[in-house]
Amino acid sequence: MTLMQPAQRHILHAHFHGRTRDDPALYQQLLEVLQGISPRVQALEPDGAQMDLTGALRYFDRTPQELAELIRLRVVALHGVQATLAVAGNRLLAGMAAAVTPPGGITVIGHDPHDIAAFLRPQPVSALPGVGPATAKTLVRHGLHRIGDLADAPLLTTQRLLGVTTGRSLHDLAHGRDPRPVTPRPVARSVSADHHFDRDELDPDQHRRVLLDLSDQLGSRLRSQEQITGALSLTARYADRSATTRTRSLPEASAHGDDVRATVYELYAALGLQRARVRSLSVRAEQLRPAHAAAQQLSLDQVRENRLAIEPAIDRANARFGPGAVRPASLARSRRQQPAMPEAPAVL
Repeated sequence: MTLMQPAQRHILHAHFHGRTRDDPALYQQLLEVLQGISPRVQALEPDGAQMDLTGALRYFDRTPQELAELIRLRVVALHGVQATLAVAGNRLLAGMAAAVTPPGGITVIGHDPHDIAAFLRPQPVSALPGVGPATAKTLVRHGLHRIGDLADAPLLTTQRLLGVTTGRSLHDLAHGRDPRPVTPRPVARSVSADHHFDRDELDPDQHRRVLLDLSDQLGSRLRSQEQITGALSLTARYADRSATTRTRSLPEASAHGDDVRATVYELYAALGLQRARVRSLSVRAEQLRPAHAAAQQLSLDQVRENRLAIEPAIDRANARFGPGAVRPASLARSRRQQPAMPEAPAVL
């Protein structure tokens, strides 16, 4: 019996030029043009998108180059917008290829390992998505100037330089590996979580306990949607129906639980509630953008590295067994056991 081999993926990355950044309606119309080719389209606001062409190639009976040319023609003919397009075997390669393609051009990278290596290896390490200035400086200081240098370096060496999580991630990227699927959903403008107390709550410990839970929910939702947030808002509503809102930018856009939690606690402290009678608390993540835009900065904090490493396992457990299946241990304690300020979560 002959087993059928899985079809090779063909991912297209589109970058639209012109006025799409200031015209959400036009941007939505351009997404609809792409959806006319394949339903598997993921918005990359404000002026980009990725789509899975794998099934569309057979339907339209065209090569990746020919289908990309059809898309570019439709975008220009229907909306007068120029598009830069790139097609490759995964989202990483398609995005990087689009970044070096001249405006209005088309680049196609085949599945041959030699073609992929020829494209990736000569580029500077800073070209990898998520490599920030600090990480790039560290790699260059140790002689890893090009992506090819990083690919040739042993995994353990990269992890010693950058930490376990970041080192493994960049090692895979340097080899052109990216298993992420194209997820056909638009990027949300904001994500929020809120809690209404059963009675007006005076106890600051209970306020902080709720904020820990809301931060945990928000971080999980952002990661599941492959988004990061650049700013957080906290709104407290009181017994007299008045409300106070504070907003703060994160030092770096993130979706990690520790980062969200720390900023939320800072916002709570800035409210200066003391003995306020709080009826509800709401946390909103703003300035959202795709997670691939996050800079992977060097961290020398091993505790943080360990928490980042375990976060995907927690997300998978909650996705399988339901929200809250794995959560901070302090959320399970009684009110009398609550610490004055919950620290980083322990996993049950």
